[in-house]
Amino acid sequence: MPSPTRFFRRALGLILIIVVGLLVWGDKLLIATDPVPQHVDAVVALQGSVLGERVRIAGAMNYLRRGIADRGLLSVPQESFWGESIPPIARSYLQRNYGADLAARVEFCETSADVNSTVQEAQELLSCIRQHHWQSVMVVTSEYHTRRARFLWRRVIKSDPAIHVWVESVADPEFERPFWRHRQSAKIWVLEFSKLLWAAFEG
Repeated sequence: MPSPTRFFRRALGLILIIVVGLLVWGDKLLIATDPVPQHVDAVVALQGSVLGERVRIAGAMNYLRRGIADRGLLSVPQESFWGESIPPIARSYLQRNYGADLAARVEFCETSADVNSTVQEAQELLSCIRQHHWQSVMVVTSEYHTRRARFLWRRVIKSDPAIHVWVESVADPEFERPFWRHRQSAKIWVLEFSKLLWAAFEG
């Protein structure tokens, strides 16, 4: 039987290995993207922080410009904090940054005010996807959000096996590498990893 000292050293060594492993490869626990399909009916940009959503929209518009997606779908709240309708503002933003022709190929899915999770957003977006009769969809989100988004989206679309979903990542300026050297990135990692564990155990 090992002595308490030897057991303590082994436990400490194991903890150190785990900690070093998380520091070196921890970001990869959050990232999981699918191979880019040759063609989909629509590309969807998920909601996020101001900076995060800008790069998600840019990523989605890039797939639209390249002809990989026929249509774009932006997830937006029904109204802003000041009570303004979001789609007209978003349409103007797209026209200004990507041109009128590309902006005209984008639809908006307005989510209700009580949507505050990836699952709820996926459920409401799935309703919009069905309305357009799309059967192949590419979801674009920040890279640190991809593994959880893919896991949850696949759970949601089980109710409609005719719809196929791919999840693609974009680099988010708020998630810098190595994540543990940046306060905001470390905060994002802890929160996202906790959400990933919760989603796995909840399911």
